[in-house]
Parts: sequence; C-alpha cells; structure tokens
Amino acid sequence: MSGSGGVREARPDELSGWDDRTVQVPGGSIEQSLAWGEHRARLGWRAHHLVLDDGSAVLALGRRWPLIGGGHVYVPKGPVAGGAAAPVVAARLDAVARWARANGYDTILADAEMLAATGYGSELAARGFRPAEEVGPSRHRVATPIPPGADEEALLAGITKTTRQRFFAAERRGMRVVRYDARATSPGAGFEAPAAATADGATGEAFERFHALLRATGERRGFAIGTRSAAVAWWRAALSAGFLVLLEARSADDAFLGAAIFYRNGERLTYANSGDVVGLRHAQPGAVHLLVWRALQLAVREGRSELDLGGVDVAGARFEPRPGDAMFGLLEFKGSFGGRWVELAGAHEKTLRPARARAGEVLTGLARGARRLTGDRGAAR
Repeated sequence: MSGSGGVREARPDELSGWDDRTVQVPGGSIEQSLAWGEHRARLGWRAHHLVLDDGSAVLALGRRWPLIGGGHVYVPKGPVAGGAAAPVVAARLDAVARWARANGYDTILADAEMLAATGYGSELAARGFRPAEEVGPSRHRVATPIPPGADEEALLAGITKTTRQRFFAAERRGMRVVRYDARATSPGAGFEAPAAATADGATGEAFERFHALLRATGERRGFAIGTRSAAVAWWRAALSAGFLVLLEARSADDAFLGAAIFYRNGERLTYANSGDVVGLRHAQPGAVHLLVWRALQLAVREGRSELDLGGVDVAGARFEPRPGDAMFGLLEFKGSFGGRWVELAGAHEKTLRPARARAGEVLTGLARGARRLTGDRGAAR
C-alpha cells in the first residue's frame, strides 16, 4: 500500500526491531507488538506495520466494510509515546489518519496510553478527532507507583494491613505461586516453576485451566470471553515473545486455587485477567491477594515504574467509583495495594469519508445481526 505524509509500510528487515519501538518503551503496549498483529490477522484483520518519518512505528489494524469496499482502521493502544510529548504523538496519529484515507479507509480509531493531564485530547481535537467509546472495558486505570530504587519492604508499607494479613496468612498455610514465564531462567524467590521435563505440556494445561476459570467467572458476572482456541493461541504467542506472565495459586496439597495473567507493557507490569475457584474461597482465602503481591514483587525486581492494576470505570460516565457503585469494591481492592486512580485521555476517532463510513457501519451492523440470528437458529436446532 502507498505511503502518505511520511508514513509507509515497514520493510521486512524493519520488523526485527519492531517490539523494541512499540512495546519496550515508555507508554508501550503489547497491543502494538508483532505478536498482537499476527493474532488479530488470524481473526480477520489486516495488520499494517507503519513506519513514520520521525523513526516511530505504529501497528494499525484494518478491516473492510461488507460489499462496498472502504473500511475502518484501529490503532490499538497507540501510537505509543515512547517519551514524546502530546503534540508529537497527536501529530503521529494525524499522519496515520492521512495514510489511512490515502489507502481507502473511511474511519480511524485510536486509544493511546496518554494521561489526560498531558492535553492529548485537546491536541487531537485540533486535528479533527473526537472522543469515542472505549474498545476495552475501561478508559482509566488504577496503578501502584514504584519509585526508583524502591524495595519490597517499602511497597509493603503502602499496602493496607488487612491485605497484608491476607496474603501472609495464605503463605503460612503453604499456598504457593507457580510462574509460567519465558523470560524466567529461574522462578525467583516466592515463585515455583513447572517441572522442566513437562514445561510445554504444563503450560498448555495451565492456559486451558485459566480459560475455564475465566469462562466460569464470566458466566457468574455476566460477561463473555473469546473462544478457548483463540485465547490460548494468543497467550502462547505472548508468552513466547516474553510479554506474558501467568501466575497460578496452589494450596499446600497442590489444589488449583486461582490464576492471573500479567503483561509487560513498556515500563509497566499490567494486571490483565484473574479468577479464583469460588468453591475454595472459604477454605483457602487470599489466593488473588497473594497473586497480586507476587506480581508487585516481580515488577520491583524487573525495575518497572508501576504495577498497572487495570480499570474499574463506571460504565458510561467513566468516573472514579463512589461508595455504592458496583465497581467500588474492586476499586477498594486495588487501592489496598497502593493503587491510585489514573486519568487517561481515552479513545478518539476521526471520520475520513463520512458517506461511505455511515453506509459501512450500517452494513457491518446488519452482517453482525445476521450472524447472531444464524447462530441462534443453529443452537435451537
């Protein structure tokens, strides 16, 4: 595809250092990685690895409208800042928008990890972008900052007494944490590793257990998760690339109690998904607390600047939960680990060809409804 405004598709030789520019930098994200592009391509997206004339790199995912051509572009968690100021990042996205229009796309949506206080939203507004609903469940997040040189004792002081008691009591009962991590040459203090002779098989089984746990959690809380094959394929790819850590909590007698996945996103270790076995909560309390504490220990040992605990947004308004709100309990849990509310600029979109964009969105909605109807009829039969 053609270039536009100093934006072009990366050459094959430029992909070897792709993740160094999009993941391993401040504000980086695994959703800008080669592995994520390959994963989304398996699900029907076209992965465009774009290089800008300032040397930055952007993964843009394209999808065509049914029947009429054209399509839309999504820039997941990008463009990454990499230490650049808001006007620079906004200019990069504007250049990608020009590239998208030149290559036949009609809309563009992006949700870079930019703080609201940077003025990034205003910079985008000046370039014709407008705020949009989030692709993921949260706009903002809760994060535990890790000051330079901080040790584990210093971070313990920022954790509430009740939470400390929970994970220390779990340790005294013999609860253990198994670490699945391609970057780990040894599990490290407080962690165990799967048996070396069966590591690959054990990892596959662990991902299968985790997906079943998330499915059960989703059924209980009313949210859906992706198919097992797609999820496990992505987790394996992210693990192989060194971006994913899976932690499993196990009892002294080796009962599976729960698990959590964390991602390495630039300077952050990000809490992605977790769940515990409901039937064992009373007999084996504190599993998720111990998993988060181990992740905080890991973040300190890797020299990261924060443990990103993910979002707890109130749907629609996207404000910090207050007492009585459905998400307030989750906010309190994350706050008990020293987590602080972080305001992000959020998702923004720009329409490049209004008429075809409207038609494409209508056709996409109709196609989605038809797929649901076909699925429902198939299930009825």
